[in-house]
Amino acid sequence: MIDDPTHTLAHERLGRRRLGTLALAALGIVYGDIGTSPLYAFKEAFAGSHPLPLNEANVLATLSIMFWAVTLIIAVKYVWIVVRFDNEGEGGVLALTALAHRLVHENARLAQVVVSVGIFAAALFYGDAIITPAISVLSAVEGIRVATPEFEHWVIPITLGILVALFAIQKRGTGQVGRWFGPVTLIWFVTLGSLGVASIARTPIVLAALNPTYAVAFGAAHPQAAFLLLSAVFLALTGGEALYADMGHFGARAVRVAWYGLVWPALMLNYFGQGALVLRDAASAQNPFYFLAPDWLLLPLVVLATAATVIASQATISGAFSITAQAAHLGYLPRMRTVHTSDLERGQIYVPSVNWLMLVAVIVLVLQFRSSSGLAAAYGIAVSGTMIITSILAVVVMLRVRGRRQLPVLLAFAAFGMLEVGFLGSNLTKIVGGGWVPLLLGAVICLLLTTWKEGTRLVAERRQAIDIPMTDFISGPAPDVPLVPGTAVYLTSDPALVPSALFHNLKHFKVLHEITVFLHVVTDEVPYATNRVSITALTSGMYRGMYQVDLHFGFREQPDIPHALRSAQVPPLAFDPMTTSYFVARTLIVDGPGGLPAWRCALFAWMTRQAESAATYFELPGNAVVEVGTQVLL
Repeated sequence: MIDDPTHTLAHERLGRRRLGTLALAALGIVYGDIGTSPLYAFKEAFAGSHPLPLNEANVLATLSIMFWAVTLIIAVKYVWIVVRFDNEGEGGVLALTALAHRLVHENARLAQVVVSVGIFAAALFYGDAIITPAISVLSAVEGIRVATPEFEHWVIPITLGILVALFAIQKRGTGQVGRWFGPVTLIWFVTLGSLGVASIARTPIVLAALNPTYAVAFGAAHPQAAFLLLSAVFLALTGGEALYADMGHFGARAVRVAWYGLVWPALMLNYFGQGALVLRDAASAQNPFYFLAPDWLLLPLVVLATAATVIASQATISGAFSITAQAAHLGYLPRMRTVHTSDLERGQIYVPSVNWLMLVAVIVLVLQFRSSSGLAAAYGIAVSGTMIITSILAVVVMLRVRGRRQLPVLLAFAAFGMLEVGFLGSNLTKIVGGGWVPLLLGAVICLLLTTWKEGTRLVAERRQAIDIPMTDFISGPAPDVPLVPGTAVYLTSDPALVPSALFHNLKHFKVLHEITVFLHVVTDEVPYATNRVSITALTSGMYRGMYQVDLHFGFREQPDIPHALRSAQVPPLAFDPMTTSYFVARTLIVDGPGGLPAWRCALFAWMTRQAESAATYFELPGNAVVEVGTQVLL
């Protein structure tokens, strides 16, 4: 067959057009967070909690450290290397944890360590997800002080109004708003680069900071000042984890095109432009981003910056929804009400309880710290900790997947790790000033995650001790009860045991259905399951009407049991909605001897009561569900 050159050219053009569309969309979702860091990152070096004396040497050293930190951690580690460590196309610390766990599952101790550090990183992510909307929107609205100083007292009310509106519209989904994310963020990055170029043209000496010797010399001459400076420089890196978590929406290639083609140059030009500005005018160090703009552009820039920070906040809020859903599917959180806000995109979800809890936390942060500089003291610890854990998990995966480039990549991660440990150490100096906030939040969330996992494990053990093995049940004598028409579906967390709901059915109603299905929902350690249904006929023993059905879902999917069963109809399993009943057990936790401490048992019982019912979570028809209570002593 001879290739048609015209067809080949058209196909290449279509591929480039699609890549361009994906790269544009990635600007808003993937780079919204790191794209708004020029609002506050450089300013913190000279007007933050540990300000440097403003002189040419310190400005060049700061720019040099900032440039090479962004280059090594973001451009090389994340955009070039880490995005290759995807879990069936999905990124993020939980997806990486699931991948690493799958590769080391035969080593029980290592697998437990992998899961533990991954869960801690997920807990830290919530700290980032709460602080990002607060610091981003507040830093954007603070531009009003520069444009119109008499409106300074309106900064906090306007910030709170924007944040309340942002969280209030989450229930409508990001689909309609999302189409504007790319174009608005494109304008934002072009504006960043343009403002930077105009300033650099007036003071081109700042370009000397591209030479890494400025960073090295400053660190050698002033080690303590350089160590404290890292906490300010790190603000330019926040968003790297969000970049990795959101890559699954667009693919690694589009993420790289957007970064190398626009985002990286625009950010660096703006930072260098701010450095050039403060060399010309020391007073502008109080807010060098807004002082870059001419007077006529200030108010439009405030509006544009506010839009960009809302987009950046949206990305982290959506990430919190996704991480919550993934944690619930992997068994670290109880079932929560999850609303799918798009008929086309599976990843667009809304978790009401998480949304309103985040809003309350964000409002408290804004009222407590009242400025972006104050919030900067609380920012960085959670992100730097997550970055270190990502490096550790990536090395675990790398050691299991051998290749020709393994050694160079491992050496690179060793260098990344040393730099990230330095960032973490520098950020830890801000604990008293606000760094305790993400640490406390992460500790509380980590406690909740581990309590739920341990509690559900103990419940499963208690049930194993009292429930009858499935093999004994199906091979034993048939119960002396009549068979009634229809299909009974019993949800079970352990297919090796007979569901307690079946015994309650026999005890109270004294009947069995003609078709009895023991349904086990399995969450695979991949984003989307490929083999959805497996059916086993339990033919031995009393009669041929019992079946074991396993339904597989990925950790990014919302389980829909009726839809999955209808798509896998195998006679005689028709699953007619009019003749199918679903039996679900609801567990009541009671404090007992052994097991969890009393306080932790009470916490687990409270979490159990907050869990969404299995009927709602699995989208079972409300008029076909029978719930049976089961008491368990822990």
